[in-house]
Amino acid sequence: MDPRGAVRPGRLGAVTFPPPPPPTAPRPASAFAPPSGDVPLRIVGLSKAFGAKRALDGLTFDVPRGACYGLVGPNGSGKSTTMRTVVGLIRPDAGHIEVCGIDVAHDVIATRRAMGVMLDPLQLFDRLTAWEFVETIGSLRGLDAATITARSSDLFSVLGLGADARRPIDGYSHGMRKKTALAAALLPRPRLLMLDEPFEGVDPVSTRAMRSMLDRFRIGGGTVVLSTHVMDIVERVCDHVGVIDHGRLVASGPIDALRNGRRLEDAFIDVVGGSEIDDDALHWLTESPVR
Repeated sequence: MDPRGAVRPGRLGAVTFPPPPPPTAPRPASAFAPPSGDVPLRIVGLSKAFGAKRALDGLTFDVPRGACYGLVGPNGSGKSTTMRTVVGLIRPDAGHIEVCGIDVAHDVIATRRAMGVMLDPLQLFDRLTAWEFVETIGSLRGLDAATITARSSDLFSVLGLGADARRPIDGYSHGMRKKTALAAALLPRPRLLMLDEPFEGVDPVSTRAMRSMLDRFRIGGGTVVLSTHVMDIVERVCDHVGVIDHGRLVASGPIDALRNGRRLEDAFIDVVGGSEIDDDALHWLTESPVR
């Protein structure tokens, strides 16, 4: 990859490698093509710097409707910055984001209505119970009391929180907090779910329940974008993947095309680069401890 962001040739068969980022001069929303809710999330030329650190550098990709799109990359590659920019918590220096046909910069409130969001770190109110928190989210999203009660009961039951939903969140484990955040994100039945590290710290039984919930959400036409650096999660949950490195998209496409018959981890390392530990490095770890 050259320093200007052009994508180097890859060895991944049918994987779609993006062209160099387009010019990042402001453009009207009508410049998006095709313009419609058939593309739940479209990012064009997104750039963001924090001081001398460039977190996003001309990031461009589309998420197909009904997909579970895994946004993967090394630590510090720009995944969380992308998620926070999409939901309107970070203002980009350049580029455009379109959620369900609406430009985030033009109407961030309308785009938030179309989304369910679970960020990392979690945005919860610890003094509330899980039931109170989810009920508050439902009220803010305009749901009637009967719908909130019915959906909350279903969500807490499936997530295994039924017995703890009336306890304050500040006494919850990390996994329980994750499940509460997912319940709040799913409650209004959004069109697009944005999930940042949703399975981190969640036990295997709850992970299976969460995966089943996401599958049902997608059967109904919903779209999921989840960011993670755990390749095993992506292989089990996602059908599309985008690889970010140094704030740029370096590979994207259906997950089977990216793997091309290999483990996803191997394909990932092939794209972002990696090196084996030198045999002479950390030699003291192979020595018997002194007793």
